[in-house]
Amino acid sequence: MDMGRRRSVTVRVARWSALHPWRAVVGWFVFVALCLGGGIAAGMNSATSQDFRVGEAGRAEALATEGGVQLRSTEQVLIRAASGRLDEAAAGAAVRDVTARMKALPEVASVAPPVRSADGRVLRIQVELNGSEQEDQENVPPLQAQTAKVAKAHPDLVIEETGDASVSKGVDDQRDKDLKFSEAITLPITLITLAVVFGSVVMVGVPLLLAITSITATMGLAMLASHLLPDTGVGMSMILLIGMAVGVDYTLFYLKREREERARAGGRLTSEALVEAAAATAGRAIVVSGLAVIVSTTALFLAGDVIFDSLASGTILVVAVAVVSSVTVLPALLVRLGRRTERRAARRRARGESVRPRGEKEPGRAWNALLAPARKHPLGTLCAAVLALVALALPALDMNLKNPARDSFSREIPAMKAYDRLLDAFPELRVRHLVVVRAEASQAGEVRRALRDLDRRAAADPLFSDPAGGPLLRVSADRRTTTLELDAAHPTYSKEAEASLDHLRGDHIPATVGRLPGVETAVTGEVPRGIDYVAHQNEKLPLVLGFLLLMTFAMTVYAFRSVVLALLGVVLNLLSAASALGLLVLVFQGEWAEDLLSFVSLHGVSSRVPLFLFVILFGLSMDYQVFVVSRIREAALDGVPTRQAVLDGIASSAKVVTSAAIVMVTVFASFVMLHILEMKQMGFVLAVAVLLDAFVIRVMILPAALLLLGDATWWPSKAVRRAGERLASRGRGYVAEPSGGQGYEARPSRGQGAAEWPTPGHGERGGAGALLGGGAPSSDDR
Repeated sequence: MDMGRRRSVTVRVARWSALHPWRAVVGWFVFVALCLGGGIAAGMNSATSQDFRVGEAGRAEALATEGGVQLRSTEQVLIRAASGRLDEAAAGAAVRDVTARMKALPEVASVAPPVRSADGRVLRIQVELNGSEQEDQENVPPLQAQTAKVAKAHPDLVIEETGDASVSKGVDDQRDKDLKFSEAITLPITLITLAVVFGSVVMVGVPLLLAITSITATMGLAMLASHLLPDTGVGMSMILLIGMAVGVDYTLFYLKREREERARAGGRLTSEALVEAAAATAGRAIVVSGLAVIVSTTALFLAGDVIFDSLASGTILVVAVAVVSSVTVLPALLVRLGRRTERRAARRRARGESVRPRGEKEPGRAWNALLAPARKHPLGTLCAAVLALVALALPALDMNLKNPARDSFSREIPAMKAYDRLLDAFPELRVRHLVVVRAEASQAGEVRRALRDLDRRAAADPLFSDPAGGPLLRVSADRRTTTLELDAAHPTYSKEAEASLDHLRGDHIPATVGRLPGVETAVTGEVPRGIDYVAHQNEKLPLVLGFLLLMTFAMTVYAFRSVVLALLGVVLNLLSAASALGLLVLVFQGEWAEDLLSFVSLHGVSSRVPLFLFVILFGLSMDYQVFVVSRIREAALDGVPTRQAVLDGIASSAKVVTSAAIVMVTVFASFVMLHILEMKQMGFVLAVAVLLDAFVIRVMILPAALLLLGDATWWPSKAVRRAGERLASRGRGYVAEPSGGQGYEARPSRGQGAAEWPTPGHGERGGAGALLGGGAPSSDDR
């Protein structure tokens, strides 16, 4: 008996599930209900402004908040004529109406006097909100309702509202609509793909059922987890994105193997035995693949960023739940469906009709054509494919990382349209720097004088705007914290905006308030936040990438007992990620694709996308790596020469890898149609990376490299060589014979007859091929 299988938890769980299908199914739905119910009861714990603080900007916000002089969210109510000049009397009435209504709201802290634009066509009224940034979206709807009432009461004027809170609320509302749109696209294409793969409506429902229930359970768990790692609003998006992809993929792998075992058994095994045989190979592969994704994703925690913490926790939870569903409830569902097939076959036999087991189709001409270059010319294919991916990766050398800010949001949001009109009329509001100074209360007078000097220097600097009405100073109640607001009329992502911050931090502050003894200074605002955040990410990237490479290497060695395969996997993952980043830069850093993909270029890439790509791609690519290489290793451990094992393993996994890639690409590509630029970039780069990984890495580069490496592929493990020697000593080796002009095919030597199909748990390899490495290695693996 294969002791590795007997010890396998995966097989034991599958056996119990197969023998008690209804308990497993009911237990799964109870688990989903408990997760969702527990999450709803606990509620979502959202991240606070303190959780987002990074670098000097974060330090400035902490100092200002401690003194009660922090930047507060403001809404701007714009009043202008529908056409022509602004009627003074009508505008005055509207101003009084807006001011009275806003002051009556408990959500409002203060209402400023109206300010006229330089051309006299627009009036703006600044309304300051109460509460924290996280409460703004809840506080702003009453303000928007009052603005709408004023607009209705003054039909001859155009009255609209924009601001931090209204824009954030508009973005969240748009995100919800986008996700529903993404689901409407993803589900039909996934259904069609699964229908083509399995040719059965019933079998199509199984992957979708498990994926959707896994996502539902994870959403509940994510609410519970948010009380340890606060939610930033992106976790649920990742759960949907990754959950649908891996949930369907894992189920595909298992279903594919169960159908292969059923076809090979020819009706001699029960459904329970077939499920157990599939669990020994595909089930173990799913567990190892899931662990690889989870371990890789933990690298995001090293970034020291609350957004990445939220992304990581959502991804880890949904992958873990998808793995659990695949190895527990899936065997039960397959047994129920298998028994149905068996009863149908028994009825047909009772009627005297013949029953022919449905086998898996061999790869068609398209796949043979794709595999032909690697099979016939491995060295040339390897060089050509690698050079092509390197060429695609070259644009990534010019990648310009930027932190997405308000300027990048979709103009379909009403508040963003008003925001553009606000900046057209009041360009000085484009950029706002807040200088925060912390000193002893006895130094308050010196600090104010130094900040006034700083304000004069900034007014003389062409990079800054000259404020009307003097310096905007605020002093805390204890006189220890003082702030100064400085404006610059430049777009947020412009070089001029960044230069204004450099002048402020590097020249103006050191020459003024920075010269005072014992004074602590820092600058915050949208531009400082973005620059400090990118610097923070660049600082953490080597640590995260190093951990990621190490874990990918370790997981591959664990799975296949091969250092060569582990090194090859790391190189291939780096190659596919780099080429995907190169394409991302080509598409999004310029302006040529703006109309095609409906976005406004930042002339850069979101700073979170590269790190997210590396982590998620390294994990997800293990799906293909584990599934494909495990098939190759099984054949090699059964005595098939390595060359033929490579060709057979690639060919036998072609259909399911293609199907899995199509599902993943569909899910990721649907995010390209979203309005949020960062999500659009993430969806694009992941879709491209999966396409390259499935159709270039796994079809051309991987087989070509393995064919060239030969038996060195398995170093330092001696399991393959010893398996061949053991089979040869029993007269059961394999010989290579011509295969119709398509290379060579391994066939049993004369000493090997037609093997009887063993029952699961018996026989040399249990009829399911070599088990994927896991648990304690056998003597053959050492």
